[in-house]
Amino acid sequence: MKQMTLAATRGFEKHNRATRKAEFLARMDRLMPWAEFCAVIEPHYPKAGNGRPPVGLERMLRMYCVANWFNLADEACEDALYDVPVFREFCRIDLGRERVPDATTLLHFRHLLERHDLGAAMFAKIGELLLANGMKLSGGTIVDATLIAAPPSTKNQEKSRDPEMHQTKKGNEWHFGMKLHIGTDSQSGLVHSASVTAANVHDSHQVPNLLHGAETRFYGDSAYRGQEQRKRLKVIAPKAKDFTNKRAYRNNPLTDADKETNRRKSSVRSKVEHPFLTVKRLWGFAKVRYRGLAKNANRAFAMLAMLNVSKWARPLTGEVRPA
Repeated sequence: MKQMTLAATRGFEKHNRATRKAEFLARMDRLMPWAEFCAVIEPHYPKAGNGRPPVGLERMLRMYCVANWFNLADEACEDALYDVPVFREFCRIDLGRERVPDATTLLHFRHLLERHDLGAAMFAKIGELLLANGMKLSGGTIVDATLIAAPPSTKNQEKSRDPEMHQTKKGNEWHFGMKLHIGTDSQSGLVHSASVTAANVHDSHQVPNLLHGAETRFYGDSAYRGQEQRKRLKVIAPKAKDFTNKRAYRNNPLTDADKETNRRKSSVRSKVEHPFLTVKRLWGFAKVRYRGLAKNANRAFAMLAMLNVSKWARPLTGEVRPA
């Protein structure tokens, strides 16, 4: 076996470069409003007293972010922090002085966020910070929903499927799980509202939860079209014009003009797919990790908050910028 050189120690490498993982973590470290997030969680966080002192709040929040960005279970996240130096640097952990917080500690932190709906609170806080830092809603909202799969098997301890998840048919295939519904600004692509339901809830039923009421344009696919939907839209956003895609019916196909109109609308509506790409494909939330809607909804809201931070691409200070 060859003798190790100083190059094997981190910091002495001659042939090294920053990986995409390290670059992403460095970018998010710079962008995330850590102090503001900690202020949201701190009133519910355990205080030092009898028993083992709690791990620092920001460190647990950083660990929670790593678990979500890289789709890691609690135990896998603990192992990854021992294995991957850039994860430890991001979480401010020095193994020469301290251990990595164990999987149970991360589980308790996650349950704390779920118990107090802090994922939704973080999402709301990011909305406030975005508005304070100069974001302006364009007046156009794009709505859409995506399926998040849940295990359909009954080979588990309860011998049953998750009772809060349901199945729905999309095309010719049946899917079991839940739906993530979002409302996105038509210019910036930032998500300003969201809701989580079982998969069998129709997309259009969540429109009241996805509009802020001051819209002048409403975009959606053909699932959001219909007379009842137009009546609902007039009540929620009276000034909004309906730009949902036209739908073909039996013996009444779309004309070439209708298809061209749908294409123009879809060029705007495509922005709503970008958050789903990041959350489901890049960050791995294509399948639920926990049983029940509440736990998975907390994860979804927290990830949407992080997504808006990444998309805004400027540090959020919480201070109003000068005009």
